Amino acid sequence: MGVPFHLVLGLLLLPILAHSIATESIAIEGADYDFANFNRSSFPHGFIFGSAGASYQYEGAYNIDGKGPSMWDTWTHQRPEKIADHSNGDVANDQYHHYKEDVKLMKDMGMNAYRFSISWSRVLPNGKLAGGVNKMGVQYYNNFINELLAKGLQPYATIFHWDTPQHLEDEYGGFLSRRIVSDFQDFAELCYKMFGDRVKHWITLNEPWSYTTAGYSSGMFPPNHCSKWIGKCKGGNSATEPYIITHHQILAHAAAVKVYKDKYQASQKGMIGITLNGIWMVPYSQARVHRDAAHRALDFMVGWYMEPLTYGYYPKSMQLNVGKRLPKFSQKEVDMVKGSYDFLGFNYYTANYATNVPFSNDIKPSYDADARASLATERNGVPIGPKSGSSWLFVYPQGMHRCLLYIKKKYQNPVIYITENGIGELNNDTLSLKEKLNDHMRVDYHDKHLKSVLRAIKEGVDVRGYFAWSFLDNFEWADGYTVRFGLNYVGFKTMRRYPKRSANWFKKFLLH
Repeated sequence: MGVPFHLVLGLLLLPILAHSIATESIAIEGADYDFANFNRSSFPHGFIFGSAGASYQYEGAYNIDGKGPSMWDTWTHQRPEKIADHSNGDVANDQYHHYKEDVKLMKDMGMNAYRFSISWSRVLPNGKLAGGVNKMGVQYYNNFINELLAKGLQPYATIFHWDTPQHLEDEYGGFLSRRIVSDFQDFAELCYKMFGDRVKHWITLNEPWSYTTAGYSSGMFPPNHCSKWIGKCKGGNSATEPYIITHHQILAHAAAVKVYKDKYQASQKGMIGITLNGIWMVPYSQARVHRDAAHRALDFMVGWYMEPLTYGYYPKSMQLNVGKRLPKFSQKEVDMVKGSYDFLGFNYYTANYATNVPFSNDIKPSYDADARASLATERNGVPIGPKSGSSWLFVYPQGMHRCLLYIKKKYQNPVIYITENGIGELNNDTLSLKEKLNDHMRVDYHDKHLKSVLRAIKEGVDVRGYFAWSFLDNFEWADGYTVRFGLNYVGFKTMRRYPKRSANWFKKFLLH
């Protein structure tokens, strides 16, 4: 999952209430879910409905069948105290051994696509072609893709979802080095060669913003880089490294897209894009300074990537506020980066209030300070929306609609797939299984967000699919297993899967 984990993490116990399920509607907190009037057929013909997962969060099998270590393997083993419950993804929900069962569940729900990521170090154990291709890793993904297709589900493959091979971290610092661009291009091309005859939708990177800020600004993710005055990190510079990391990610993305378009797209007839995430920024008030702060906050999150990919340069607000610390693209790189996507994957979860921070020489430069926008989840003590099981996630479905319109207007109305949208609840082992499966808040969340997506489509946004995060409960990065985002419950001791109320809601929604 890709979400803003550098925000303060916390836990909130969500009440689980029992509600009856009727044939055509579900009553939840007084709301009727009427499938006769809002269902799959409400969306344009061919609209894709699916769910999503990611390699480190799902697969397990971290050290078998030739897989090499990723930075997340190393991080969770060496620094377990950085994970809420001191856990790791060694087993996760063991999709490596349960993929057939999982695909059957997807099919039973009526979904027609699944978004997954390919573990770089499972396919290339040391991250490089020169180190050899792991045939067993390739075979796993071949088997998985074939199973999806056999059950009528389209595979949407993410090439990189944060699990950098540890070998590349050790050799040259991973994405801190421009050397990663050619190694990533090689990995991507290998994926096209091995799987591109069947995978028709490629995503180069998942949420480069989250990878960058959590790993190199706050240091809450591996490799634990930040300035000394920000936190206890093993090194780093929060004023420079985030911009270097993102610059190299954009170049790696563009290189992977170029080789696909030059050598594979014509024959394989697929599409390629990138997945970005956005928090909708609500001005703290309608004062001009706060509206400007909200725009800067969007520039420093969405625009940081979309501006180069659409126009070839970083947002002007970033150029002004970051100055010489912001890398520049050469003209050759501008030509390669600009227009380097067929579609945009977009992940939306929540919204923040944005307040202007006046310029001051006393403020030390860092990525978080450079936007001069203070972000908060409440105003005058009132939350921006209902709180979930994660302290950063407050329910604000209208933000989905506004984000989509913002992207349409500012970035030339790209083709968009909602590649993640969902809500977490606290893992509470004092509840019975029946109570754990009654995730009424998740049903309400997806219903309202799907209605926001449909509203955006009716207003001209070219949205073509929606992937719920997450198909299964899984390892949730710094939250470990303390928060559950799944449509399907996983008993992590037995690995048994149980459809939650939300899975049944989707089944009814999709069968109409």
